[in-house]
Order: sequence, then structure tokens, then C-alpha cells
Amino acid sequence: MSSTELPGVKAAAELTSQVGGARVAAGERLRTAPLSGLELNVRFRPSVRDGLPPALFVHGLGGSSQNWSALMERLAADVDCEAVDLPGFGWSPPPADRDYSVTGLARVVIRYLDAAGRGPVHLFGNSLGGAVSTRVAAVRPDLVRTLTLVSPALPELRVQRSAVPTALLALPGVAALFGRLTRGMSAEQRTRGVTDLCYGDPSRVTVEGFEEAVEEMERRMALPYFWDAMTRSSRGIVDAYTLGGQHGLWRQAQRVLAPTLLIYGGRDQLVSYRKARRAAAAFGGSRLLSLPEAGHVAMMEYPDVVATAFRELLRDTERARHTASGERPERSGHGGRSEHGEQTEQTADTEDGRG
Repeated sequence: MSSTELPGVKAAAELTSQVGGARVAAGERLRTAPLSGLELNVRFRPSVRDGLPPALFVHGLGGSSQNWSALMERLAADVDCEAVDLPGFGWSPPPADRDYSVTGLARVVIRYLDAAGRGPVHLFGNSLGGAVSTRVAAVRPDLVRTLTLVSPALPELRVQRSAVPTALLALPGVAALFGRLTRGMSAEQRTRGVTDLCYGDPSRVTVEGFEEAVEEMERRMALPYFWDAMTRSSRGIVDAYTLGGQHGLWRQAQRVLAPTLLIYGGRDQLVSYRKARRAAAAFGGSRLLSLPEAGHVAMMEYPDVVATAFRELLRDTERARHTASGERPERSGHGGRSEHGEQTEQTADTEDGRG
């Protein structure tokens, strides 16, 4: 359920710089999107050519838009990439109403898309961002072309033991207790703990990436609203897990109309790998990519594999759209398969980072 500010990996070793204190990868830019009651920091890559379809990336609990930098770099020729810092995370200030519920965050994404006029988009979500994106796709299908979910935080009756501390943050007083118990931990120790928790293979993290993550951890821990954002967001996930009926996330997954790509890591310690098949059944016509060596943040650990899987989804979706409209589809240079709404499953060999 957590993807707290994470370092990059060897497969995505791109030089970074800082803009107003925020780190940006080469080719990225930042801007502020003002909305009523909040401001969103938006990380984007200028389009390499006109006419690319828009894409929006939504990070997980404790993460930021930077979690998507490696994947956005690889998809820059395929989609017009933007990633948001959810309120209270990254470089976005907390929301005025302090609403960190899944519904509240989904409302923020919807408001941004409506205000920017970018919909429908290819929507990506990781962890908490996956739950948020599921809700957006269910209630506003007009805003979503395709849906790509990396380890989405969907309800589990038996939460993995390693995910229990994150869930406990939802309880009153626990955040303060955590703060006292971990007061003596350095930013480096905290970052190492997050890396070990979220990566399938922490050795893939570069020295430079780890140092940048430590720097960001120090900044985040100094923010007066850090624990409030973490606590309320954790509570939002737990509350979403307990919702039943039409508002339940599994029920809303069944309502999603957009072609969906699901990506699960075999070494994920936060979202259970065993939920992959249930998710594939819930999202009608979805395709499932299983990465046995990946952890919770496959888009950071294996961005090339994830990018290839999305390109196949994009190609097949465009082909189906052209066929339905009677147009001649464009020829694609990417290999792969055409699926036309059938549920499929693929397991990628990620030993060396290649599919």
C-alpha cells in the first residue's frame, strides 16, 4: 500500500537537476495547476510531436510524481505524459479540506482533468494511485481511454504481514507513536527501510538514486503536515477497503469500461501477488502482466518491460477503435499480440530487466 519517495534504478539512470528545490529528470518540467481549495504540482515531458494522446500518472501512498519519471521517459514518443503530485505529497501542498480519502483523491484527479481539458487520457496508477484511478475510471468513463494499474491497492481480507505497519497508521495515535519510536532513525535508515520494502531487488537502486531519495526523505520529514498526510491517506485506504455495495472498489472495478492492463510483482510485500487473478477477473477484458522478480513499484524497477506492455495495449486499443469506425489502422512497429477484449495473462522474465 505504500510507495514512499523511492530512488531510481540502474535501468533508469538518467541525470537529474533541481527546479525550485524539486528534482526533475532530463527532459522533464514542472508546473503548478491551481484548483479551488488546492494546488497540484504537475510533472510533464514536452511532447516529441503533435497529436500524441494524453496520459496521466498517479503515484501511491507517500510517493510522488517522480515515481513515474523512468516510465514517462520511455513512453515520451507514444503519449503526452503528465504526472501529478497528489495533495500533501511530493511538491503539492495539503488540501484545504484535508480530505485524503480515495474518493476525495479521485475527485481531485477528475477536477484536474476537467479543468485541463485533457480527457480522455491513458490513466496510470500505482498502489493507492491504482485505487484512485479505478474509482476515476468507474465513475467517469468519459475521462479514461485505457487504464494501467501497477500493484493497485484493492481490498484484501488477509493483508500481508509486511503491510500491517502501513495499515496501522490509520488508527488514532499510531502516527505519533511511530514518530516517537523512529525519532532516532536517520533519513538514510528510513530510506533503506522503504527501499527494502518496496523493491523486489533493492540492489537495482543506483548510488545516485539512493542519495537523492535520502535528500527527499529529509525534506519530507521536515514538513509540518507529513504525518497528517500519511495518516489520513492510510485511513482513506482502510475506509475504502471496508466500503461495500456499489461504492466498493471491487464492484467499481467491474464497472470499468476502459481496456485495462494489470501489473503485479511476485516479490511485492505490500499488495498481495495472489490478488492478481481476482483483479484480472474483476476488470472485464483485462490483460495481466506478472513480473516474478518485481516488488511494489514495477514501473521503477522494470520500466522497459512495463512500457512494452503498455505499447501493446495502446496498439491493440487503437486497432480495435479503427476497426469499429471502419478506418484503416496504422501499421505498428511493435511486436506483440492482438487481443480484442479477451482476458490474457503474460509472465515476463525480469531477471535482467527485459521482458
